[in-house]
Amino acid sequence: MAIQSENRPVLSLQGVCKAFGGIIVAEDISFDVSSCEMMGLIGPNGAGKTSLLNMISGIYSMDKGRIMFGDVDVSKAPAHKRARLGLARTFQAPRFLQRSNIRDNLLLGTDLADQYTFFQSFIGKKSKDFEEELSELMEIAGFTFDWDDLIAAFPYGRLKILEIVRAMLSKPRILLIDEPAAGLNDIEIGHAVALLKLATEKRGMGVVLIEHKMDMVMNNCHNIVVLNFGKVIAKGQPEMISKNKDVIEAYLGRGYDVAN
Repeated sequence: MAIQSENRPVLSLQGVCKAFGGIIVAEDISFDVSSCEMMGLIGPNGAGKTSLLNMISGIYSMDKGRIMFGDVDVSKAPAHKRARLGLARTFQAPRFLQRSNIRDNLLLGTDLADQYTFFQSFIGKKSKDFEEELSELMEIAGFTFDWDDLIAAFPYGRLKILEIVRAMLSKPRILLIDEPAAGLNDIEIGHAVALLKLATEKRGMGVVLIEHKMDMVMNNCHNIVVLNFGKVIAKGQPEMISKNKDVIEAYLGRGYDVAN
């Protein structure tokens, strides 16, 4: 059964600014993300999209502005505290413990879901429904594995999808997803989209999606924020964004059709 979205945002950026020397990567960026919402974050390479995810997740500090997670101001909170509050993310290049097996890598997500401390993660009892939850996610992911398989032996496309699975196992309130379709074939992209739709429609998560594959963004996102040189040049629903002259000039290109 689908979960109804909350009225107030789960994630709120308010006037976020960041510069590296003379290079501005974020200038007065503001937007909200609610539960059950998939929000696209698009723009040309170098627009500041991944840098913004780094600020939201606590990898980068801001120069100015506020980031609210529900009622909590996390502007100065370290990354691990933001994760404990329910913030999860993936990266352009999948990040796993390369010398560990799949089970150990995926169980890292359940530590956050169960709110274990560092020491409890070694002795604590894992979620009773972990196997059931993972089985459902892997059915949607479209492949199976042996628990003892080394993560390093997996092909790139499956690692990208496994990273989404691991993030969802932490049961976050907000998922930050960075270019999930890059390097994937059409079948794998379909599985990635199915996981993200499960996250929003059935699990009540909010998703911020960075992606250059425009049909994936336009067909699945409820709202879109467009960045160019660190500035928001447009916000709105996909059809409106596809017809915005500034977005067409900066990113989509003339003749773009939302139906593509």
